[in-house]
Amino acid sequence: MPRTDLPTNRLDGTDMYLTRVGFGAWAVGGAGYAFGRRAQDDADSIAAVRYAVEHGVNWIDTAAVYGLGHSEEVVREALAPYSEEERPYVFTKGGLVWDDDDRSATPRRVGAAASLRRELDASLRRLGVERIDLYQMHWPPNDQAGIEEYWGQLLEFRKAGKVRAVGLSNHAVAQLAEAESLGHVDSLQPPFSAIDRDAASSELGWAVANDTGVIVYSPMQSGLLTGAFSRKRVAALPADDWRRTDPDFVGAALDRNLDLARRTAYLAHRRGVPMPALAVAWTLAWPGVTGAIVGARNPDQVLGWLPAAELTLTAEDLDEMAEAIERSGAGSGPTRP
Repeated sequence: MPRTDLPTNRLDGTDMYLTRVGFGAWAVGGAGYAFGRRAQDDADSIAAVRYAVEHGVNWIDTAAVYGLGHSEEVVREALAPYSEEERPYVFTKGGLVWDDDDRSATPRRVGAAASLRRELDASLRRLGVERIDLYQMHWPPNDQAGIEEYWGQLLEFRKAGKVRAVGLSNHAVAQLAEAESLGHVDSLQPPFSAIDRDAASSELGWAVANDTGVIVYSPMQSGLLTGAFSRKRVAALPADDWRRTDPDFVGAALDRNLDLARRTAYLAHRRGVPMPALAVAWTLAWPGVTGAIVGARNPDQVLGWLPAAELTLTAEDLDEMAEAIERSGAGSGPTRP
């Protein structure tokens, strides 16, 4: 296990103990593809990863599709100075296949076993590792492959020792149950935040009942719960930033989300913690959540959420957050653990 002084939780069903926050490497993939945000300096990305690792974060979550392979390459460079014993766990995802001749095209969701074998080998090369600690199916595919084919292939990866554990991202309860009938689902990766709370009424309960670890993504709802957004900033987002048309960033939904952000900022101030850390800690308060994936473009952003690794919200805090959610009308799903 990578050394850390931060609290850890066991990723249920595995022998891995994870810090309560992990570094999310979506943004370090940069721009220039369908799911990109804005241009990113690789030096800043490397500094951010190393800052997180040197302050105890012991896992990194990336995906082949982030930057169309570039995120994995940046992660490899960032971890180059660390020995096998020192480096954090490395998690990645497959099942999204892009067209190298048209980087702006939306990647295809592919579950064919042959494709997954090629994708895994490519991720191993880009990451520069002999084994991936957690390999996840990024989305349910929309080709002809069923769960038996793609989940069966991931189980084969685990059996062969090419990956340490296997998981599913963005899968619903019925899909999780079908996969579990074929072989154990080590982890689940759903979106979860004080705005997007739907997993609390479905997937989280299933994971607890089936000894499946949960690492949630987007706990700050793509920046809305960091305190950094306003209507003016949203209007100034670059034309190629996907958030410009995301339902959470337009119309009345944006007003409700910004209202929740203001109320969350008040609670963070009362607790004396950065607002990003409080937003992340809220997700960690829910039963079944092992850890939260949190992104950063530079070390200063890591500093904003790192306190969540050791922050436990009180019953009073959770009551206050529930009231803030209800008064703002933001999002959907249960409001309190």
